[in-house]
Amino acid sequence: MTDYFRPLTVGKLELPNRLVMAPMTRSRAPGGLVTALTAEYYAQRASAGLIISEATQISELGQGYVHTPGLHSAEQVAAWRAVTDAVRAAGGRMFAQLVHCGRIGHPVLRADGAPPVGPSPIASGGQLYIAGGPLDHPTPRGMTQADIDATIADFALAARNAVDAGFDGVELHAANGFLLHQFLADGSNERTDFYGGSVRNRIRFAVEVVRAVGDAVGPERVGIRISPGATFNGMTESDPLDVYAALARALAPMPLAYLHVFEFGDREVTRLVRAAWPGVLLLCPHPAPDAFPATPETGAAALAEGVADAVVLAELWLANPDLVARVRAGGPYSAADQATFYGGDHRGYTDYPTLEN
Repeated sequence: MTDYFRPLTVGKLELPNRLVMAPMTRSRAPGGLVTALTAEYYAQRASAGLIISEATQISELGQGYVHTPGLHSAEQVAAWRAVTDAVRAAGGRMFAQLVHCGRIGHPVLRADGAPPVGPSPIASGGQLYIAGGPLDHPTPRGMTQADIDATIADFALAARNAVDAGFDGVELHAANGFLLHQFLADGSNERTDFYGGSVRNRIRFAVEVVRAVGDAVGPERVGIRISPGATFNGMTESDPLDVYAALARALAPMPLAYLHVFEFGDREVTRLVRAAWPGVLLLCPHPAPDAFPATPETGAAALAEGVADAVVLAELWLANPDLVARVRAGGPYSAADQATFYGGDHRGYTDYPTLEN
């Protein structure tokens, strides 16, 4: 698996290896603020070629879950600065993943009780889980042009806040059923204006967000994550081959840091996106049915094929803070404790062992 240890240029960053830590929500940010434990968690994993942070909301309205961090206040920026300082001191590099959850969420998450918004008034069919029990996601309010303009501005401001907080760049979350994905997918977007209907119209919002964020912080600091065909959060897409090839072509003229593909199902769409995308492609590979989660071998095969320039792994990074050393050694790999994925204290967060202890 020597391909993992070739350097890679991403934007203006030089990555020492091609093992990227995936964004993973951990729900350990009470009041939207990351903590000293967060700094320890990420610094432990600083040997990654690149760390992509957990999904971080761009506004109060963009929050979809409890205890998730934000980047829309001075207090949140200061809290994240302690994290990026710790990662940099450990020799790492880190992008912030920026998200607006759109229809995924509930009024109880907001001080003003505002309902979630989306491209169209179509509910996800999912639930928000809180201490008192699950709450059904309500039907979102369909976004007006003023809402769209304000959200684009919120993404740009959050990106500037991320740079102020010490991040090397930002990843825009257009995957897994959140707002940007909701506009891309015909199952959640039934608009009849310039943001709905045709493929060209459905990709428009994502392209406008990318352009605005690139203008705010420089396109070389910007990546975007997509998940063609993914069904998370009640998503349905009838034409992912057309949508994601068109999106890749529309973004290609922008000198972005990377395009990040979360692979869902077979590799057909990934190969099509790869052909349409001239820049760096990060791949979170879909594991074989009998090999979940994705293994280093799964990723090495994608590198060897040329469908990816770097491999994004999730659970393996969660449970193996020294994953780079373990891949070099050929293992062994610790298994993640699913009971501690979300919420809690240091257990299942900062207490996974390294090869040295």
